[in-house]
Amino acid sequence: MESKQAAARAQQTVQAHAKINLTLDVTGRREDGYHLVEMVMQSVALHDTVTVTVTRGETPARGIVLTCSRPDLPTDARNLAYRAAALFYEQTGIDPETCVIDIEKHIPVAAGLAGGSTDAAAVLRALNALHQTALTDDALCALGLRLGADVPYCLRGGTMLAEGIGERLSPLPPMPHAWVVLCKPPFAVSTAEIYRQIDAEELAHRPDTAGMIAALGQGDLAGVAARLSNVMEQVTARQHSEIGEICACLRENGAAGARMSGSGPTVYGLFADERRAAAAAELLRRRFADTFLTETV
Repeated sequence: MESKQAAARAQQTVQAHAKINLTLDVTGRREDGYHLVEMVMQSVALHDTVTVTVTRGETPARGIVLTCSRPDLPTDARNLAYRAAALFYEQTGIDPETCVIDIEKHIPVAAGLAGGSTDAAAVLRALNALHQTALTDDALCALGLRLGADVPYCLRGGTMLAEGIGERLSPLPPMPHAWVVLCKPPFAVSTAEIYRQIDAEELAHRPDTAGMIAALGQGDLAGVAARLSNVMEQVTARQHSEIGEICACLRENGAAGARMSGSGPTVYGLFADERRAAAAAELLRRRFADTFLTETV
């Protein structure tokens, strides 16, 4: 019985990486209400570990089961990783029988680091491999887009230009290696509210996306750091002084540049020197528990 059960079980583990926004611009709005963006995105080493196990012949079959190391997160259809599995099985017509998804969570939640999106992307990747469905990257990204605008990027990772609502992806020259300090202050921000405020005002500063792409092409970390820009930070930082304080602390302690990621509230700093990055992380961790030292990948 045990050998039969083992033969009917297959497992895949995927590292689901966080992302930061080197640039983020809101360029317009579609008639359906979705905002148009232009973003340069970058993967970092900080990751969740997503393990997917599919079992055939288990009686009774349990369907999709999700477990998570953080007990405060939902483990039903409110979780994007669960919805990714449900969408995969719906679209492929495969009977899930028993599909167990376990998420070991390290990326902060609701942080502007694509933590939910990257878990969903990992589930799609794992199920495509486990069921040998041979879906192309484009097909997986089309599925991912139905879950969220960041999921296609998380499926591909690396250094990318994202346009449209985030689904039009163009590979860019890899970012020169940097140590990254991530610091998430203990409050949440409403992405929808930030977009409403952006719609209602003239933004003072917009990213130099072409300049950022040129700096990446030259492997120029100082040039990349000098062009970090996020139009959402202009709104969020007015409401939460911690954003500016964290940026200032990072720069004062050796960061070549510092910015908020996504809709926030996480702020990151780029460092050429690991020791200075570690010292800055230690300093910030005394005030903000969700502070991490990581690096670009």
